[in-house]
Amino acid sequence: MTSALPHTKTPGGGPVTTGPVPAAPPSGRRTPGASVRRALVRALPVSPALVLLLLFLAGPIAYCAWIAFTDLQLTGQAHSSFVGLANFRKAFADEEFINAVWLTLVFTVVSSLLGQNTLGLALAALMQRASKPVRTLTGGVVITAWVLPEVVAGFLLYAFFRREGTLDAILRWLHLPTQNWLFTLPILAVSFANVWRGTAFSMLVYSAALNEIPSEITEAAEVDGAGGWRRMWHITLPMIRRSIGTNLMLNTLQTLSVFGLIWVMTRGGPGNKSQTLPLYMYEQAFQNSMIGYATAVALLLLVVGSLFSLVYLRLLRTEV
Repeated sequence: MTSALPHTKTPGGGPVTTGPVPAAPPSGRRTPGASVRRALVRALPVSPALVLLLLFLAGPIAYCAWIAFTDLQLTGQAHSSFVGLANFRKAFADEEFINAVWLTLVFTVVSSLLGQNTLGLALAALMQRASKPVRTLTGGVVITAWVLPEVVAGFLLYAFFRREGTLDAILRWLHLPTQNWLFTLPILAVSFANVWRGTAFSMLVYSAALNEIPSEITEAAEVDGAGGWRRMWHITLPMIRRSIGTNLMLNTLQTLSVFGLIWVMTRGGPGNKSQTLPLYMYEQAFQNSMIGYATAVALLLLVVGSLFSLVYLRLLRTEV
């Protein structure tokens, strides 16, 4: 079958067949050069921020990664040399490093995963049903602790937990035994201090998440006879699962890097009973002058944070 060809008429009126007309290019198709130019134009507004990130973030990180494989020292050294994995082998053979890793995990689990996360969710759930004056007072107190500078919060909690401090005064008033909490249970004392300071963030995250739950769902469950705990376990928690994962990830990464609070309260002591990885790195870098070794420990801390992040990102994955 032949396709119909367009025709014109002669001056005498007879049709004259002409050749086929070339087909027009499909509409909407862009050439590779046009696509590249379009992508460059779109990237132009963010290029200054990208340059700043590469200059002040990626550059120092790459330099620190290089230092971790050298024997760079803060004083008494003219030149540094490449030592390969020696700093990492030294870390895993050091009992103080293993102790710092263990205390960091205890501090993170107690103050972030259990403390801030659980208390923040409980406060957010209770404030949903509280009166406006109670919500205002509770939110003001909790947020005030959050906005205080870390050093100020550290001094306040030191005065609370120290020997003959506020906590001991309360225990004596209740006729209970007292003790020097910063000496007997230092890691738990700094963990509770971090809970007191950082719970506000979790409370705000969960308050926003709970406000997004449709009231019709909880009311229907209440009509069906579901109690408060059943509604929390089967309705509330599944519906705010992504907020829980996001809050846990952000809280964990922030808790892993806490330095000032612990330094003000205990300075890692007594001995090394509250010496987490940030304090251990500070001691190795600025007291023992081993910059290369301390940077290797910092990279290992980055690996720990990455592992926590991978677990939380797994929780955040959209269910199919």
